[in-house]
Amino acid sequence: MTESEIIQIIKDNPVVLFGKGEKGAPRCGFTANMQNIFDELYPEYVAVNVLGIEGIRDIIKNISDWPTFPQIFINENFIGGGDIVTEMYEEGELQKLLIGEEE
Repeated sequence: MTESEIIQIIKDNPVVLFGKGEKGAPRCGFTANMQNIFDELYPEYVAVNVLGIEGIRDIIKNISDWPTFPQIFINENFIGGGDIVTEMYEEGELQKLLIGEEE
């Protein structure tokens, strides 16, 4: 997968989760947590498995400037990793972002 293909996925989908494992079959606890949150709030999210695709993790890290996975993009913007997105969810900020509200 190339950088331009990854960027196109981000552009084409309102919510993209780059994580370890397939949608519905996460292979790490952080990815499982993100899938649970988005299953509840925005089930149409796209999940991209970063395991087993040569070079994909390095390309995504270069795009986001973030070292770990999962990584969440909403409306083409990098939001953060698991800890940041979980905190946003717990504070109600993620819900507002997903429905287009601004503070």
